[in-house]
Amino acid sequence: MGDNHNDNKSIEIWKMKKLIKSLEAAKGNGTSMISLIMPPRDRISRVSKMLCHEYGTASNIKSRVNRLSVLGAITSAQQRLKLYNRVPPNGLFLYTGTMVNEEGKEKKVTIDFEPFRPINNTLYLCDNKFHTEALNELLESDDTFGFIVMDGKGTLFGTLCGNNSDVLHKFTVDLPQKHGRGGQSALRFERLGRERRHNYLRKTAELATQYFINTSTNQPNVSGLILAGSADFKTKLSQSGMFNPRLKAKILNVVEVQRGGESGFNEAIKKSSEVLANVKFAQEKLLIGKYLNEVNQGTGKYVVGVEDTLNALDSGAVETLIVWENLDINRYVLKSSVTGETVIKHLNKDDEVGSDFDVEDKVLLLEWLADEYKGFGCALEFVTNKSQEGDQFCNGFGGIGGLLRYQLDVADFDEEEDLDVSDDESESESESE
Repeated sequence: MGDNHNDNKSIEIWKMKKLIKSLEAAKGNGTSMISLIMPPRDRISRVSKMLCHEYGTASNIKSRVNRLSVLGAITSAQQRLKLYNRVPPNGLFLYTGTMVNEEGKEKKVTIDFEPFRPINNTLYLCDNKFHTEALNELLESDDTFGFIVMDGKGTLFGTLCGNNSDVLHKFTVDLPQKHGRGGQSALRFERLGRERRHNYLRKTAELATQYFINTSTNQPNVSGLILAGSADFKTKLSQSGMFNPRLKAKILNVVEVQRGGESGFNEAIKKSSEVLANVKFAQEKLLIGKYLNEVNQGTGKYVVGVEDTLNALDSGAVETLIVWENLDINRYVLKSSVTGETVIKHLNKDDEVGSDFDVEDKVLLLEWLADEYKGFGCALEFVTNKSQEGDQFCNGFGGIGGLLRYQLDVADFDEEEDLDVSDDESESESESE
């Protein structure tokens, strides 16, 4: 998992949520909407064969209208699959069919894409709607968590992402039992045991670094770590000086499990589910908390609201751009019918553009930012209004703002503009310059 993936994670998730909304809103007419999912190691040939079979079956549909629309959808799916010579590494989603829009007009739609992380579902459904359950699963959590399950017999290293668990490595160890054997002095036996246990801890700590620290960035490649096991090895590991401090900082939970190995891994997953569910929430609270802190302290290293944030972006000052995932503001590129000059306005969906302007381009501001943010050299984080902090950010601060690299006097952008002016007035002022 490279850094790049992490950078774009929240954007991928946001795009996926948007796609799900549009797929769920699509209404079909009869059973002409195909939902097709192929997991990573599936074969295109298998699905092509299946589609041929489905085509044969659909040819017997009694109703002419329905028969033609189903055959049309199957043909579209076959055509689109021809563009792939193999299933992409993360699998493939394909949605195709004829949907009916609000005015009752029919429109053909085909959407195919590789998901941003591996999917392990297989699906073929022809229905009057698109099936997005598997897409929703992709969103449940795309954080990867590391597990170290350690007992007196050995250690297992595993990861959990969504509901996919993987065993990365396991090794066994032969530690002397606590009671001495005849012929060995108790002290020597004790020393031997200590050495072996020390070596066992060291080996586990070294392997933890190997599996959970990204070599190129020297940062953890997991969002959190769970240490599990029976006896006190797990606790000793968490306190050991041999354990990488960067991993130590990622420990979310230390749990007692009955057995080691895979059954211990599964038990640890069950016992940690609540802790893991709170991680995303906690990350968001932390980010917005940091932002609100800058605001409360009046450091000048923050920016609030659409216009100021976009001006700060232009000047390259924004380090982290924070946007509410449901921000309903459109970015208009307008041409004045009076002067002929082009202006950009950001308007809520109910705002009027004004009769003096022709609309050259209109796009959801969120979409524009998701495509353009890299050019401004900042990170982009989408947030929800589910936490108390998130709610304050979305309602009190208009749902858009940024943490800055350096202090910026917002008044410099617009000398006459008083910061207390309401949004639409400042819009018109900055346009009239």
